[in-house]
Amino acid sequence: MTAPLLPAGRPRYVMGVGLPEELVEYVARGIDMMDCVMPTRNARSGNLFTSEGRVVIKHARYREDPRPVDAACGCYTCRNFSRAYLRHLFQAGEILFATLASLHNLHHYLDIMRGIRQAIVLGTFPEFLEAVVSGPGEAPD
Repeated sequence: MTAPLLPAGRPRYVMGVGLPEELVEYVARGIDMMDCVMPTRNARSGNLFTSEGRVVIKHARYREDPRPVDAACGCYTCRNFSRAYLRHLFQAGEILFATLASLHNLHHYLDIMRGIRQAIVLGTFPEFLEAVVSGPGEAPD
């Protein structure tokens, strides 16, 4: 609501917001910069954002799951650790889980921002926006 009231040609910043699917909406509304604790806070509590939706790693269904958090992700966590191992770390209260999960979530957010920049450059931002807004909720098994 306030973005149109801000001076034209100046950076527009919003603080404390940002589920992955919302980032594209903010850019569509003219926001240039945003930050929040969402990726790391959610990571520490076992919520991992993926290209197919959210993975809640504490669920028992991941106990023996050999897959990475997100097969489409190239982050260190996804390249090196399974959902089962991450679940084990979370259940054991290992600080390594918070680090690996935070790395993954931050990488996911950066991938979204790269996609936004590319869509703007290619002139396909409206289609990108639609694809993200109509995207998944919780990741399927």
